[in-house]
Amino acid sequence: MIIIDTDVLIEIFDRKSEKGDEALKKLIESGEKISITAITLHEILYGLQKYAKPVKEVLQLPVLDYTKDDAVLAAKIELEMEKTGSAIRRTDAMIAAIAINRGAALYTFGTKCFMQMRSVGLKIFF
Repeated sequence: MIIIDTDVLIEIFDRKSEKGDEALKKLIESGEKISITAITLHEILYGLQKYAKPVKEVLQLPVLDYTKDDAVLAAKIELEMEKTGSAIRRTDAMIAAIAINRGAALYTFGTKCFMQMRSVGLKIFF
């Protein structure tokens, strides 16, 4: 399974984005099941509604819930990153925890932040 991060999804929905076209092609060619997290859904819906963009396409994607186990792991990840001097956004820790707990790879363009989390078991889709 591949979980699409918010930044990748934004590029895919931008019909003028070559980066988005390439990302979509890679996802299709992977043959993997594709999902987004509830956190990504929130971020996308906020942005789309703020700028009066249509939301129906994003609502068709499978959405992975944020569970108690995810919250426990996300807190551990956030603390671990702080200890190493690599503070991360809380939502990024939450998304990473969802991916790790489901054995999924995360597809993101924000690799600097998420690459640090490989030390706690996060797989990145390239």
